[in-house]
Amino acid sequence: MSVISPADPLKPSDYASDQEVRWCPGCGDYAILKAVQKVLADMGARPENTVFVSGIGCSSRFPYYMATYGFHTIHGRAPAVATGIKLTNPNLDVWVVTGDGDGLSIGGNHLLHTLRRNLDIQILLFNNEIYGLTKGQYSPTSRVGTRSPSTPMGSVERPLSAASFALGAGARFVARSVDTAQKHLVEVLKQAAAHRGASFVEIFQNCIVYNDDVFADFTAKAVSADAQIHVEHGKPLTFGKDGMRGLRLIPGAIALEAVVVGENGIGKEDILVHDMTNRTLATMLAAMEPPNMPVALGVLYCDPAESFEEARTARAEGALAHSSASDFNDLLRRGDTWRVGP
Repeated sequence: MSVISPADPLKPSDYASDQEVRWCPGCGDYAILKAVQKVLADMGARPENTVFVSGIGCSSRFPYYMATYGFHTIHGRAPAVATGIKLTNPNLDVWVVTGDGDGLSIGGNHLLHTLRRNLDIQILLFNNEIYGLTKGQYSPTSRVGTRSPSTPMGSVERPLSAASFALGAGARFVARSVDTAQKHLVEVLKQAAAHRGASFVEIFQNCIVYNDDVFADFTAKAVSADAQIHVEHGKPLTFGKDGMRGLRLIPGAIALEAVVVGENGIGKEDILVHDMTNRTLATMLAAMEPPNMPVALGVLYCDPAESFEEARTARAEGALAHSSASDFNDLLRRGDTWRVGP
């Protein structure tokens, strides 16, 4: 009798390829790479069942550094290639790695429809608010006034919110984290991987060369406690060094405001409790910006639904069950046909 021994547990280093990691020293991508490798190890993911797909950009070097299957595709097309992979073999664990330029500019249409269809993959969008690989041009998420080689006098375009875009596209899982917040990032990625359907995670990532400290207004240690709010399902939306600041709905309006418990008659019972199944609340959280409001991190929205490949497989099986064709040739020759020839 054959005995199949269970596979030995893998360590984070077992998911690292033999390729030299070539990002700029100090780039936030290093931290994200380590976080993903830890997540795969903690989940017991098998490299032979895991695929990383990327487009073009600094973030898109990612598949080279993973000891898994991988595809480095063309600009903006990673979601389309990932769709083909997942539909061909739904048992594969497919991850898309993209950036704010690759995913939200030329790839915006592909990303939108992948989220809308609810394909069961994880999409990691590294947001550094700049085009790093092509030497620092402004990107779709760059702020008004951003000076770059393509906007030497400062950008006049209003930036796109990646999380708001995902929610608007119909994503069923939308989360945020920061490259340097390793513990938080790992936990968010685990939740994304456990979600059945399209998981979208925006990761605020520092570009030390072309856009250094662009997120310092909410990531710097001196201000992070008051400028960030870590949302957890079923827990009050509180923040601040003493935990006495919070969010509440403005009376008579569908809008949030930051308040201080104990001031102006505000009690703990007035603080809103996070409900990650509430898309309207998630949309309001995604729109918050400093200095008036904290940046929301964590799982903003999670409301599972049938995945695209599940629905497609069920539809195909139903069609086959009701088909009178015995094989493919029979199907081709069924109904109105004609012959071309003498």
